[in-house]
Amino acid sequence: MIYKSKTINLNFKINYALTFWQRFKGLLFYKKPIVEEGLLITRCNSIHMFFMKFPIDAVFLDQSNTVVKVVSHVKPWSFVSPVRSAYSTLELPSGTISKRSIGVGDTIILVDSFENTSKTKNA
Repeated sequence: MIYKSKTINLNFKINYALTFWQRFKGLLFYKKPIVEEGLLITRCNSIHMFFMKFPIDAVFLDQSNTVVKVVSHVKPWSFVSPVRSAYSTLELPSGTISKRSIGVGDTIILVDSFENTSKTKNA
């Protein structure tokens, strides 16, 4: 099977974790699963789900926002080992990878979606 890469515009509200504390915290204090939003964690090539209350999808990106690895339905109390070629991790609602057919080689477009995670409403 040959996979043809594509460009994907998520049209989600994307929060950015830019500082050490924002990267460490991630979605940790969210009480409910995220819906049509995501968290882009920069300088991040692995994630943990310790103390999380819901599963997520994780999309690992290089510096050009090209997908280098996808992990669907990452469950609470688990982790994803470091992905050598990843520069950032995009945490998305569980099921997004399947619904949007996101695969390795795709390019993710994040347009006009900058919001600092200190302003999140779900927490």
